[in-house]
Amino acid sequence: MASDPITDLEVELVDMWRRGSIRTRERAQRVHPRLDPSCYPLLMLLIRREDAVPVSELIANLGVEKSTLSRQVDAVTRLGLAQRIPDPDDARAKLVALTDEGRARLGAERAEGVAQWRRQLSQWDPDDVRTLTALLRRLGSSD
Repeated sequence: MASDPITDLEVELVDMWRRGSIRTRERAQRVHPRLDPSCYPLLMLLIRREDAVPVSELIANLGVEKSTLSRQVDAVTRLGLAQRIPDPDDARAKLVALTDEGRARLGAERAEGVAQWRRQLSQWDPDDVRTLTALLRRLGSSD
């Protein structure tokens, strides 16, 4: 009997998310030994930006409650990886930015992560990698 492709996809995605959680925990530890892995996605959003990011944008991109984000920002601030700064356009609002130390630590970890992917996919045809990337982007935007 042929397997159901949607069921197969669900099984593979759950397994991929599990492996991704393990990878996130390992990478968070390498960034800082006391970094809670739940804060790693926040830091990865911040490193993609040169400038500070509004709290509202972080909430929208991470899909978390304001109180959860506040705890995460507190945690990475205590570790010296990020900082809150006043929003020049709104005195009531805060922006979040990486510190120089945070940018350096995350940059090094991100570079190692890319190198690891390059090693893992070194035998793949580059067009297959592009296709996989496009399909994952398409799947992620279909919510």
